[in-house]
Amino acid sequence: MSEAVRHRPARAVVIGGSIAGMLAAAAVKDQAGSVEIIESRDLPEGPEPRAGVPQAVHIHLLQSGGVDALEELLPGVIDQLAAAGAHRIPVTTNMVIYSPEGWYRRWHRATHRLMTASRDLTDHVIRRRVLEEPHVNVRTRARVVGLLGDGRRVTGVRVRTSADGAGERETELRADLVIDASGRASRMPRWLAELGIRGVAEDRVDSGLVYASRMYRAPVPTRGWPVISVNADPRLPGPASAGGILPIEGDRWHVSLMGAPGGQPTRDPAAFEPFARTLRHPVIADLLRLAEPLTDVSVTHSTANRRYRYERLGSWPEGLVALGDSVAAFNPVYGQGLSVVARGALALRDLARGGLVPGLSRRAQRAIARPVDAAWALTVGQDIHFSTTTGRNPHFADRLLHRYVSRLSRTATGSFRTATALTDVLTLQAPPASLVRPGVLLSALVGPLRPQLAGPQFTPEELRLLDGARER
Repeated sequence: MSEAVRHRPARAVVIGGSIAGMLAAAAVKDQAGSVEIIESRDLPEGPEPRAGVPQAVHIHLLQSGGVDALEELLPGVIDQLAAAGAHRIPVTTNMVIYSPEGWYRRWHRATHRLMTASRDLTDHVIRRRVLEEPHVNVRTRARVVGLLGDGRRVTGVRVRTSADGAGERETELRADLVIDASGRASRMPRWLAELGIRGVAEDRVDSGLVYASRMYRAPVPTRGWPVISVNADPRLPGPASAGGILPIEGDRWHVSLMGAPGGQPTRDPAAFEPFARTLRHPVIADLLRLAEPLTDVSVTHSTANRRYRYERLGSWPEGLVALGDSVAAFNPVYGQGLSVVARGALALRDLARGGLVPGLSRRAQRAIARPVDAAWALTVGQDIHFSTTTGRNPHFADRLLHRYVSRLSRTATGSFRTATALTDVLTLQAPPASLVRPGVLLSALVGPLRPQLAGPQFTPEELRLLDGARER
């Protein structure tokens, strides 16, 4: 190898211009002389819908574990999101949550903070921040159709570009590191097979939930307004259903309703609020009566939990990493997806600080799997208990664990200590194993220290605003 080649700046190629792709670029930008993001569609200039992201019409949030990771990757970006209209939500101080075990209290002492905004705004702020780097570029209207190299090392990608009126053209793009962030439609298993790497294990657990969402003009100012959530209870007969209202920018409520087979929501606008009234509590329907619909109803059926076990393969090529939904996609009802992406990108960043050196890809793939493991345990650990779920049935250990977590959740309705332990895990700031620490076990044994709430807990100021909305 010549001296010039040995010391040339490293080149990274990222497949996909999603949030995962942008965070992948952020993770390696300090170690690469150039980062090229390959995106099949045009990217919007502002906080507008991005083509090919059907789940963007549904509610999204960043758990506090994802907030912390995002801030480490892009210092100052959380303040930029807030300045653009995103909401910081103290947990559980500004949350009205009806769990299967009862209403959670709105403790005055917040232990975590969520971020809520439209997906379009979150996409825009992160994309704008990453593309400020002069050596990070996007190639739009281009698709990666294969990998270069062999089973030992990936050396680049084959790119098919479409130009207006000129047909398609295929070129080779060399790279020291290729990161697949192409999402649920990832072709990675097929590409690996073409390199001679087969036997990728795939797990798929599908509760059958269907999402229906729309935007509303909120009847009250949304700054400081709580998140509203009515969770499904797998112990109840009939199809599971759930719903949530997130306050977002522009004094809007982003509302999503979910239903399992036999009780799924539809695109019919006239049926949206009546469906909300069928949930375990009518609080969402009562609030929507005061609000003004701004959009039609959007429906998505793709809510299955799916992951590829790349970290378990006996061999993995140098120069290749998979991140985000390319590795694992989750039932969106639990709000883990964006935070898992951010934590995976942070793990990649921390390892890449040592340079794009041999062994990085294998270590990174294993590190990316750790936040996936935590979210998988949470989401699948809940979904397998619904009668409509396919892909896996609960075993004795699953049922025992579910009973224990249910006991913890009931205790959390009246115990700040237990609520904090539970939210540590739910917000991806502690591993699920932390729920069996001696102190947490003792709390579960003692049970809730306060009586259960009889209904949703709104502050006097919130009730005053709602009364004013009713009078109008």
